[in-house]
Amino acid sequence: MIIDRLIDRIRETDNPSVIGLDTCADYLPQEMAARCTDLAETAKQIRQFNFDLIDTLKDEIPAVKVQIAYYEMYGAEGMRAFADTLAYARENGLFVIADAKRNDIGSTAAAYSKAFLGKTVLPSGASATPFECDFLTVNGYLGSDGVLPFVRDCEQYDKGLFVLVKTSNPTSGELQDRALDNGATLYDNMATLVGRWGANMVGKYGYSNVGAVVGATHRQQAEAIRDKHPGIFFLIPGYGAQGGKAEDLAVCFRDGVGGIVNSSRGILCAYRKDCYRGLDYRKAALQATLDMKKDLNQWL
Repeated sequence: MIIDRLIDRIRETDNPSVIGLDTCADYLPQEMAARCTDLAETAKQIRQFNFDLIDTLKDEIPAVKVQIAYYEMYGAEGMRAFADTLAYARENGLFVIADAKRNDIGSTAAAYSKAFLGKTVLPSGASATPFECDFLTVNGYLGSDGVLPFVRDCEQYDKGLFVLVKTSNPTSGELQDRALDNGATLYDNMATLVGRWGANMVGKYGYSNVGAVVGATHRQQAEAIRDKHPGIFFLIPGYGAQGGKAEDLAVCFRDGVGGIVNSSRGILCAYRKDCYRGLDYRKAALQATLDMKKDLNQWL
């Protein structure tokens, strides 16, 4: 099971963190940003920045999360950089989470899944996975028929999902915290569905390949989800720049296992922080990664 292998790698690195390569031109060092005169050159610089960070961090982290929006805004060239980043990270032994939050129903959901998890079969019989990753974020709020095509590919190809359950943004409670007719909140109903969707893919550690996105910025809700759904593995955004703290997200874990914590800007832009002054972007990212690891482990 891919979730078992991810947990094994987290234990090998002693690091329950995933670095978010949400890379845009604004985050690049000045000398790289100065070369961003058109979309093609911007994508080239972003690709190089990502590759440099992967080279620097690959022995210290188990995974990267690549947010597709930061590549789509640079058009076709940006999407090539996205695909290249996914491939380079996997080639270097990192687990890759494609943060694309895909959702739709029927054949459209199946087409999305083929692009990231399954296989696109050509008329010739050849097949390919254009944006192959290990895990994909999906939006389950269309219901089961919007998620089951992804689940089927996960079962066939040993891939994983992280389904939006309780997101880290400040206004998520406007919908997700609302109680339904059964008395449970919308996010808890979604967590129940996540458990159902992943019931056939539970690994040796008791966690399923179908996990949940649970924000670090909502401690009370995260604790409630963990208590009620012990077999769901969490992808935890919101640490650092969004205000999530290690002591708050510790409720997502049991005996140091149960989730992986994302940091994006805190690593990508570490070279701009006073505490890392004098370090280039590679060394600053490495030190910020080690500092994050220490911070998480003292609470987990």
